[in-house]
Amino acid sequence: MAIPAFHLAFPVNDLASTRGFYESLLGCRVGRTAETWIDFDFFGHQISAHVKPEETALARTNAVDGDAVPVRHFGAILAWDDWQALADRLAAAGTRFIIEPHVRFKGEVGEQGTFFLLDPSGNALEFKSFRDMSRVFAS
Repeated sequence: MAIPAFHLAFPVNDLASTRGFYESLLGCRVGRTAETWIDFDFFGHQISAHVKPEETALARTNAVDGDAVPVRHFGAILAWDDWQALADRLAAAGTRFIIEPHVRFKGEVGEQGTFFLLDPSGNALEFKSFRDMSRVFAS
């Protein structure tokens, strides 16, 4: 059974920096656009950035395996090699990670590669991977 795509709408400060980040840095294809919003193909899912600067604010954090993880965040689960390639490409581009690429929950059922960064409006994104994708929902 194919996994359905999800849709997420989120606030941004402006479309120019948002487009540069998602299209040029992350490699997301641009979909429909208007004066106040833009759609992206976010690793097979549709995300819509809406200009609403008063709604952008840095998320508060919770401690997760020794990291201060932004509570409000979104992202993608990638195949391990794709996750590593994206981490390497972002690092080579001089990206500032708020949580550097590393393996979390080592030796546990939920062992995963993860990293976090902020888009130009302060939205937190997490990219993660599992060496065994059957463990994404394992408890």
